[in-house]
Amino acid sequence: MSDIVPSAALPLTGTRPRLELRLAFLALGALGLIAGLYGALGRLGLALPAGGSLAALHGPLMISGLFGTLISLERAVALGRGWSYAAPALSGFGTLLLLAGAPESAGAGAYVAAAMVLAGTSLLITIQQPALFTGTLLFGALAWLAGNLLWLLGGSVPDLVGWWLAFLVLTIAGERLELSRLLPQRRGGEALFLFAVGLLAVGAQNGLITENGAVLFGLALLVTTLGLLVHDIARLNIRRSGQTRFMAACMLAGYAWLGLAGAVLMALPPHETAFGYDVALHAILIGFALSMVFGHALIILPAVARIRVRYAPVLYAPLLLLHASVALRVGAGLAGWEAGRMGSGVFTLLALAGFAASLTSASRNDCKAARPAKPCERGSGSR
Repeated sequence: MSDIVPSAALPLTGTRPRLELRLAFLALGALGLIAGLYGALGRLGLALPAGGSLAALHGPLMISGLFGTLISLERAVALGRGWSYAAPALSGFGTLLLLAGAPESAGAGAYVAAAMVLAGTSLLITIQQPALFTGTLLFGALAWLAGNLLWLLGGSVPDLVGWWLAFLVLTIAGERLELSRLLPQRRGGEALFLFAVGLLAVGAQNGLITENGAVLFGLALLVTTLGLLVHDIARLNIRRSGQTRFMAACMLAGYAWLGLAGAVLMALPPHETAFGYDVALHAILIGFALSMVFGHALIILPAVARIRVRYAPVLYAPLLLLHASVALRVGAGLAGWEAGRMGSGVFTLLALAGFAASLTSASRNDCKAARPAKPCERGSGSR
């Protein structure tokens, strides 16, 4: 996930699975997203068929079904080893098990196995390319494994969600750290980041619903946000134009929500108010993580699935709607406005659907414009 393709995303060998398999894994990630969002609407109180059963699986489907599948697929493409594709296959299988009504332990077991393969993939990449950012990606994979193991052992989502959130934060931060090498390094930057990683781990271990865990995790998010804002190349790319500027806008907007999540966890710890827990969770999952997905789709889709996509200014519309949905969620929670909270979920769905439609439309228009000179191809190459 980067403004340019990072060296860690380049295949280290020539081994590649069939394109159809990678597209199938991508589709399983999309299925996790759709099911997770459907469950989210059920949690908000909308009367939907099977909404109650999926509501209980909302968190696992979003973290492991969506992000776990996509991140492990991207990492497998980076490593280029056939066995590493077992991670997205297993996480996708876990999603299918849960949606088919299998016991939660069956789906959780598949997610644990997927995280183990991802950790092995990340470890091999770290050995081949030792660096702070590859180590951070490894720690992120281990955090996913820890959260899945706790869920398999019967832990409640509020108790273990810190590990799942650490998985997302460390994965995104690690890939952004790779790009920070293009900028002048500031003394103490690496030590500060390692300090934040330690705080994340301790906060996740103590649990976000405890006062100590919430404060430590919130402080870690604030330190991480500060480090990313200072070192990320996005702060320079926001002055440019076109796709580069759009991606930078996605990054910086996401960092704002990450920092807000940290501040809320410290000021309104979840053990005192459910509002703090809800805001922190959705600021990270939607405002931060999904904003990163919007920004990186233009690079990841061609690299992973060889799907030809193109930037167009219309992509700013669903991006704004996405962040408006998070703002509505926060405001409605603060005001105790249940209708607003429900509306925020609908706006998130519209933002995702609008982004997919805008991306498809922009790519088709680009193909039509290019057709007289060169026929459009299915993919634009690979990393």
